[in-house]
Amino acid sequence: MRYFGQFGGQFIPETLVYAVNELEREFNVAWKDKKFRKHLDYYLRQYAGRPTPLYYAENLSKYLNISKIYLKREDLAHTGSHKINNTIGQLLLAKRLNKKRVIAETGAGQHGVATATAAALFGLKCDVYMGAVDVERQQQNVSRMELLGARVIPVKSGSQTLKDAINEALRDWVTNVHDTYYVLGSVVGPHPYPTMVRNFQSVIGLETKRQILKLENCLPDYLIACVGGGSNSIGLFHPFYNNRTVKFIGVEAGGLGLASGKHSASLAEGTVGILHGTKSYVLQNKDGQICETHSVAPGLDYPGVGPEHSFYKDSGRAEYVAVTDREAIGAFHMLSESEGILPALESAHAIAYLKKIAHKLKKPDIIVVCLSGRGDKDLEIVRKFR
Repeated sequence: MRYFGQFGGQFIPETLVYAVNELEREFNVAWKDKKFRKHLDYYLRQYAGRPTPLYYAENLSKYLNISKIYLKREDLAHTGSHKINNTIGQLLLAKRLNKKRVIAETGAGQHGVATATAAALFGLKCDVYMGAVDVERQQQNVSRMELLGARVIPVKSGSQTLKDAINEALRDWVTNVHDTYYVLGSVVGPHPYPTMVRNFQSVIGLETKRQILKLENCLPDYLIACVGGGSNSIGLFHPFYNNRTVKFIGVEAGGLGLASGKHSASLAEGTVGILHGTKSYVLQNKDGQICETHSVAPGLDYPGVGPEHSFYKDSGRAEYVAVTDREAIGAFHMLSESEGILPALESAHAIAYLKKIAHKLKKPDIIVVCLSGRGDKDLEIVRKFR
C-alpha cells in the first residue's frame, strides 16, 4: 500500500527510485513466497526467541487499581527489543537481493544492535549511523554494535540525533545503491518501508491476539504503546484494526511539556508535511523547516511519525497522547519496583500513561501494553536525571 489515506507515498530523489522500486518488487514477491516466510518464522522462533510472553502484571495492576494489565514482553526478544523482528526480515531480503553491505540508522541504539546482530548472523558488512548526542548517551549499545562487527558512524550535523542519522544513511544509500541495502528501523520513510516494517512487526499483535484469547477468552479493551516512528505500536495495533471494540492509544514523547516546545510529539503538535520520503505529521515551523526535538528517550527523539499512524489519527481509529520526561522516569521506577522489570525509557512512556488514566477505567477493563524494550541501555540516563 503506497498510501494510508492521504499519508505515505514516495518523495525521493531520482537516484533512489531504482533502489526503492527494486525493494518493493522483491518484498511483494518474498511476502507471498512460502519458503521466505518459513525462513523468517524459523529465525524468529529459534533465534529471536518468539513468541514473547504476554505477562499479567498483577502487582502493577493492584498498585494502579486497574483490573488487569498485561505486558507484551518484547524486552525478552533477542537483543532486548522488538527491533529484531524487522531486521531479520530485512536482512533476509538483502540476501535475496544479493547485497553485500547493509546500513542502518539508530537513535536509542536498539535498531543498530538488532541490525548488527542480523548482519553478523547472515554474514554481511554493516555500517550504522548514529547521532553524536545519542552515541554519548547510549555507550552500552555502541559497544554492543562494535562487538558484533559493525562500524558505528557518529553524525555531527543538525541536532545530532535520530533525524540526522537518517539523513546521513539516506545520503550513503544514494551513493551506494547497487551493493548496499538500507535497513530502515521504523514505519517511516518512502513506500514500501512503512508497509514492509509494519508487516514484519505485526508478529507482536498476532501473538498478542492468540495469547489474550487463550488467557481471557476475550479481546483486550485497550492496547497502549509508545510512538516515535511507531513500529512497535503499529506492530501491536494492526492485527486488531478491524476489532473496533479494542481501543488504540499511542503515547508520544512530551519532553519538557508540549507548551515548552521541547518535545517529540508529532501527532499531538505537528502538521502535515514531508520528511524522509513520506507524507505524514511532522514537527515543522511555518516555513516548513523541521524543528529540533527533545526526549529523554533517544528512540522517541524524532520529528515525524509513520504515515499509518497519521491515518489512524485522522480517521479516529487511534488516540495519541503525550507523556513528559519526568513522568516517563517515574514510570521506569514504578515498573522496576513493582514487577522487577526495567523498561526501556521508550516503553516507560506507555507505562506512565497507565497512571494518568487509571481513574477513568472500569474495573473489568483489560489493558495490553507493549513493553518494546528493556532498560539496561538507559540506566545512566535515569541515574543522571534531575
